[in-house]
Amino acid sequence: MAALMMALMLLAGRVSAQSEVCVNDALDQQLCLASPAERVVSLSPGATELLFSAGAGDRVVAVSAWSDYPPEAEALPQVGDSNRLDLEAIVALQPDLVVAWIDGNSRAQLEKLSAIGINVFWLAPRRFDDIAQAVEQLARLTGQPELGQQQAAEFRRGLSELQSEFVDARPIRVFFQIWDQPLMTVNREELISKAITLCGGVNVFADLPRLVPRVSAEAVVMANPDAILTSGQDSSDLSGLARWQQFPELTAVKNDNLFIEPPSLLARPTFRMLDGTRHLCRTLERARASL
Repeated sequence: MAALMMALMLLAGRVSAQSEVCVNDALDQQLCLASPAERVVSLSPGATELLFSAGAGDRVVAVSAWSDYPPEAEALPQVGDSNRLDLEAIVALQPDLVVAWIDGNSRAQLEKLSAIGINVFWLAPRRFDDIAQAVEQLARLTGQPELGQQQAAEFRRGLSELQSEFVDARPIRVFFQIWDQPLMTVNREELISKAITLCGGVNVFADLPRLVPRVSAEAVVMANPDAILTSGQDSSDLSGLARWQQFPELTAVKNDNLFIEPPSLLARPTFRMLDGTRHLCRTLERARASL
């Protein structure tokens, strides 16, 4: 009897070890779950999108403010935003997984959740493949690894096709205006800049040290980009780029290369960036044709 009990205990331990899921997050911290997460709280709009892409939308019990995609996410309870999270509300939901965003959430706040045993998984996609990996990881943590792999493979395939299409494109110098007042752009580490590069563009402020640096109008004039882009809901409303009309000597202005990109497709590092990059590539093709 003792031998039988020992065998059963060993078998139970083996089954438990096999069902345990361990994944390293963006802080290189290993998170292990004894079983797939069933109650998930998302603390950023990007994390919300990625969870739905991973097939875990039905397990998301709350989201952060501005989680507006997919449409189903808008109906979920909100537990705060990047400035302030309602920790009591999060604890009351009894989540077995909280998904956080390095660039948006407070580590000090979330360490309080970790201290009481709530699993926190951090994301920080910096490359296109990081988006695919994040979906694979979230799918594993929520019990659907095969679906995550399929979704990630489709995303990678679309990127590969787009990259092949524009690998020999004539270089074009680009200024991407993230914000007008103060004037802000992106450096080479930001995914929008990586999209510009994939399309054969050259980010004129790629070498600046900050991810989203401030720049002066004079610096833009000195850089003299071939095209100036920003994002906005209405592609015909160029008011956000109106200031550049006072610099008719700029190559972008002389050639009417001022463009508006759809913000919903480029603002977040999610699968929708594939569509956003396709749109950006077509825009840069139009700009090249005018030079």
